[in-house]
Amino acid sequence: MNTRNMTIRRLVLAAMFAALGYVATIVIQIPTVTGYINLGDAVVILAGFVLGPVWGFVAGGMGPALADLLSGYGYYAPGTFVIKGCVALISCMLLKVFYKHDKQPSVLRLVICTVPAEVFMALGYFAYKATILKAGLGAAAGIPADLVQGAFGVVISVVLFRLLYCVPALRQRVWKG
Repeated sequence: MNTRNMTIRRLVLAAMFAALGYVATIVIQIPTVTGYINLGDAVVILAGFVLGPVWGFVAGGMGPALADLLSGYGYYAPGTFVIKGCVALISCMLLKVFYKHDKQPSVLRLVICTVPAEVFMALGYFAYKATILKAGLGAAAGIPADLVQGAFGVVISVVLFRLLYCVPALRQRVWKG
């Protein structure tokens, strides 16, 4: 397949993941003191696994940031774009380290790839709230909710990735570095 078709295919997949990230973030929102818990992290991680670092960063950050913008949390949108983009980036880079090209990644390896990304997400939101939103140490109140959201993201993304990996056409799309 020529490079132009590959670029178009990646662009379409990135748009799809951004849209899925938006929907997963909007559909189920459990309000917390500092925002809301959602299922968007699972899509963000999958975007990184499938699209790689650059496209995964953009798609992973775009959908949740758009959800913040349209949900009344617009002041979170810039931070969400960068933080969620980094979640996709960290996940895919760790997957590259642990990925064996001839067999499906184990659940343990997938968890090892996703947990550091979700810890980064919780710390990233803490730093964003403490500095940019000027909440100071009060921003620490959001860390438990962010960790719960991260745990949901890890579990759901690992389950979905293992299921999607069984489909041969999708297995070929997994980013291998």
